[in-house]
Amino acid sequence: MSGHLQGKVALITGAGRGIGREIAILMAKEGARVLVNDTDDQPAGEVVEFITRNGGEAKGCVESVANIDGAQRLVSTAVREFGRLDCVVNNAGILRDAIFHKLTTEDFDAVLKVHLYGSFYISRAAAPLMKEQGSGSMIHMTSTSGLIGNLGQANYSAAKLGIAGLSRSIAIDMKRFGVRSNAVSPAAWSRMTNNLPTDTPAKAALAEQVKKGLPPEKVAPLVAFLASDASADITGQILGVRGNEVFLYSQPRPIRSIHRSEGWTVDTLSKQLTPAFKASLTPLETIGDVFSWDPI
Repeated sequence: MSGHLQGKVALITGAGRGIGREIAILMAKEGARVLVNDTDDQPAGEVVEFITRNGGEAKGCVESVANIDGAQRLVSTAVREFGRLDCVVNNAGILRDAIFHKLTTEDFDAVLKVHLYGSFYISRAAAPLMKEQGSGSMIHMTSTSGLIGNLGQANYSAAKLGIAGLSRSIAIDMKRFGVRSNAVSPAAWSRMTNNLPTDTPAKAALAEQVKKGLPPEKVAPLVAFLASDASADITGQILGVRGNEVFLYSQPRPIRSIHRSEGWTVDTLSKQLTPAFKASLTPLETIGDVFSWDPI
């Protein structure tokens, strides 16, 4: 490894398994000292042991990111153990999938608390430290479920699209202090995708494709790059990883307009809006419609 993160300290949430585990291991290989967070002591400890056995430096910390006190303890632990904090990776997540008319408020709240609120809590706790030192990188996990759309994931989609907006706002607010913020949309087989439905041949084939073609270690290099000084010019962006492909996502901007000097009424809009906009309306697609090719 080339030591792109030598001397840096990284806090990675949800790092006991899957994508977070691979990020923690690669960051340690690149020279970072890593605080491995999970809600389960065993997998966090196993990641710490793996890193230290291979010559890296890591500590574990069992906390939930779904409350501000846990997030603040995580940031305080990183500083206490390693003396500073250069990067946070907001990776922790859960799923509570349900078709919308069956989605409960409890499952909606639970998913937003871990994903959206958790990303805010960790980032907010780290922001004063990074502001003071004049540098830092915040990396937040968004998803194609939010950026594109998916069946039965209104809670997860809302959280993940919210994270994209949160990341953009952090980037704007913290730019003056040398702190960057980016969102990453990963496609990988992990504990969270392990429950993909397989009740039809098409769904079973998709699950097998994800399992074989999208190992979680494919995501880690992009995250490590965004934590490094090599990405100093990249902030406020949404990037994606799918196998060996890396994407830069567009962000919402006006694409068509209509103007009427005397203003609009329901009647004039009904006559002009649909014909003017119809060809440019975003189709009601899901992830499989947009990413229709096999991972490469």
